[in-house]
Amino acid sequence: MPDKKSFRDDILDSIEEGLLTVDKSFKVNFFNRAAEQITGYKREEVLGQFCKYVFKCEMCETKCPIGIILETGNGLYDFRSSIEVKDGSRKQVKLNAAILKNGDKDPVGGVISFRDLSELEALKKDLSSTSSFYGIIGHGKEMQEIFKLIQEISDSDTTVLIQGESGTGKELIANAIQATSRRKAEAFVKVNCSVFPENLLASELFGHIKGSFTDAVKDRPGRFEIANEGTIFLDEIAEMPLQTQVQLLRILQEGTFERVGESITRKIDVRVIAATNLDVNEAIKKRKLREDLFYRLNVIPILIPPLRERVEDIPYLVKHFITDYSRLYKKETEDISNESLQLLINYTWPGNVRELENVIEYAVVRSKVTTIEIENLPLNISSSTEANKEIVKEFKRENPSELIQLLEKNKWNKTKVAEELGIGRTTLWRMLKKLEKS
Repeated sequence: MPDKKSFRDDILDSIEEGLLTVDKSFKVNFFNRAAEQITGYKREEVLGQFCKYVFKCEMCETKCPIGIILETGNGLYDFRSSIEVKDGSRKQVKLNAAILKNGDKDPVGGVISFRDLSELEALKKDLSSTSSFYGIIGHGKEMQEIFKLIQEISDSDTTVLIQGESGTGKELIANAIQATSRRKAEAFVKVNCSVFPENLLASELFGHIKGSFTDAVKDRPGRFEIANEGTIFLDEIAEMPLQTQVQLLRILQEGTFERVGESITRKIDVRVIAATNLDVNEAIKKRKLREDLFYRLNVIPILIPPLRERVEDIPYLVKHFITDYSRLYKKETEDISNESLQLLINYTWPGNVRELENVIEYAVVRSKVTTIEIENLPLNISSSTEANKEIVKEFKRENPSELIQLLEKNKWNKTKVAEELGIGRTTLWRMLKKLEKS
């Protein structure tokens, strides 16, 4: 039969919030594992010590949290303060305090739970200096590498192929490539290859002569001619009909083409930037994309990571969108609560940056105060977070060793493991940290 006290302590050690309890004389008699991590003190260093000499909360200098609840009889909830930790620095925390009572309902001490807000606070301070690369927010390593590559190819007319899921910002990357290129003063023409019917796309790209088809009432230049000496951006390139891909391949190889219905060969000087949200290997295998065209386009490949792999960029993107939409809708919204930001960080973002932008627009429109709170966010954000929590609980309860098996199966690719579990990378990271400590 397990010892009840030991079992209770194990439960309290498993929670993510710091927790300490004091007796009637305000001496610490319990200090959980999360409290050790937040404060830097080991349990044996604080047990039997007066709470205020360990916790060193701002409130200790004015009025003790336990003193307040003993005086008022009411608990203290979500109170913001700061504490001094072992290395002498201070951390921002949010704390709760309550009276501990025995079986006869008599007060026997107090309990304080607290969460570390220092990391989020530091992030939010840093957001004031947020800058963008030609309108693209990206502070993480992957995006910084992309920005560096764009600058390195600025003196080149080399063809570029941008790959990334829908909503990752492929057009913004194309804009940045053009804006830094030596053709930046020339025409920049954009074509989404997926929006034109198959029989009209060739005409749209290469032009046509009068009478070449029913609606061709006059000669018309195509987008390539309009972009001559400049740049053309071909989005959703894998949606282009195969015959049109052959014509594009000719432009890339020879710089020549004919208008639809015409036999005159025309010369063209255009830099091509292409993009697709499809897996190119699958597209080639399914004969949606010609392999020879792919190799011609893929001289400079740029792969944009999905937002779920750019967790560090989320706070910066949130701040950027809050500023934009507050200005657009003439709102006073200028910040987001730590709890709301944490929900956004934990969410998996199937719609990537575009989905995040829509969420912030929604929240700004709904917000009546200066700070976005959880109730201002769409329901799917909070409900998905709750689902993640349940998945993690079930996972840990049923078979904790399965995590190692999944990591080994996916060669320790944490992104793939998170996807297989249906959780965010941040949630997986927490699970791994707990595994290290167990």
